[in-house]
Amino acid sequence: MKCVFDRYYQKYDAWYDKYKFAYLSELEAIKRVLPKKGKGLEIGVGTGRFAAPLGIKYGIDPSKKMLEIAKRRGVNVRLGYGEKLPFGNFTFDYVAIIITLCFVKDPLRVLNEARRVLRKGGKIIIGIVDKDSFLGRFYHRKNSVFYKQAHFFGVKEITGLLRNAGLKGVSYLQTLFSFPENIASIENPRRGFGKGGFVVVKGGLK
Repeated sequence: MKCVFDRYYQKYDAWYDKYKFAYLSELEAIKRVLPKKGKGLEIGVGTGRFAAPLGIKYGIDPSKKMLEIAKRRGVNVRLGYGEKLPFGNFTFDYVAIIITLCFVKDPLRVLNEARRVLRKGGKIIIGIVDKDSFLGRFYHRKNSVFYKQAHFFGVKEITGLLRNAGLKGVSYLQTLFSFPENIASIENPRRGFGKGGFVVVKGGLK
């Protein structure tokens, strides 16, 4: 996947401008559940489209081209993979994994690594295109240079992965109730899942 994102990094980044209100709706949903303070890391930071506006100071990604843009957006970036984070134990108060999990080779290992670097009471925030939603089914059929290599997850699968990684108190927030091209204003996220195409799942350590 690294080669795909290095080759099409401009196409990836342009999506957020083309579908501005879908992107801003995703940001709003994540912002609602993200801790208001603390040291944060985004695994799969990409071009920094989420980390920068959300105030997540640290990011890791295997794509050099994307990291160059994220760095210009003010993110402290590291080249690497979620399966082997180059950070010590108990480094962060929260870890965000937005869309990324559907592209990794070993999602449970990524979550175990995320847990390892979390401090006591830390949170993991995952954003997914729900494979069981109208949007997930559409992207699964679409011949996208990115999504044709993705393994989409349903919310129950993500919940199971979080619990297997030792996370508790799982909660859900959903948005994108129409296709991105039809969204003309920032949507108000709703609790739960099953209606929205984009779901934010949060779990925590005690």
